[in-house]
Amino acid sequence: MNDLHALRPDDSQPTPLYLQLARNLEAAIHAGQWKSEQAMPSERNLSEQLGISRVTARKALEVLLDQGLIRRLQGSGTFITPRLEQPLSRLSGFSEMLRLKGFVPSSKWLEREITLPTHEELIRLSLSPNDKVARMKRLRKADDTVMAIEMSTLPASIMPKPQLVGDSLYEYLDGIGKPIVRALQHIQAINASDEFAALVGIAPGTAMLLMTRVGYLEDNTPIEVTDTYCRNDYYDFVAELRR
Repeated sequence: MNDLHALRPDDSQPTPLYLQLARNLEAAIHAGQWKSEQAMPSERNLSEQLGISRVTARKALEVLLDQGLIRRLQGSGTFITPRLEQPLSRLSGFSEMLRLKGFVPSSKWLEREITLPTHEELIRLSLSPNDKVARMKRLRKADDTVMAIEMSTLPASIMPKPQLVGDSLYEYLDGIGKPIVRALQHIQAINASDEFAALVGIAPGTAMLLMTRVGYLEDNTPIEVTDTYCRNDYYDFVAELRR
């Protein structure tokens, strides 16, 4: 968007100029004037093209930063934050959701192994103490941007070779005739550990969203426990409520 004049705040209005500009920029972002990861105009550009002070431009950008709409990369500039709007009423895998939103999904595998289950996994997957599980840990990416850390556990009887899973766990399960048809999902706020912060590129202690999902087959057998640690600045969860 080269012509910024439509975003000029109106100094005849009682609303502070920086708030007017922040709202105009927010509307332009939601309208698709800038794409995900595209550079935003700098404070200097906004100031010069809109005839406002750099303080006003800076405060407007800080509002967008607080909202998670943009992010600053030291030495590079300010960029549009990629965001995923995920409806809570539809069961879908990460890859399917990204493709529907126009992103290219990919993964970086950190761990794929057959091992013994934890006590919690025994209970959630209705396993016997001698049963083994396939445990997988990976970074989930959208257009090469790390969005989340995903840790999935399934019975080894369902998945004896976790190395065969590609980008989509659900597509793999569909392919072997074990589709997950329903799931229970819990969402809670956590603070990023040092390990998770380093993996997704945020400061330790930053708020993250933890989604815990238990997936079931048609006969109500639980076969999946997945913990997804999401960057909270990249996700919007949407629920439609009716009376």
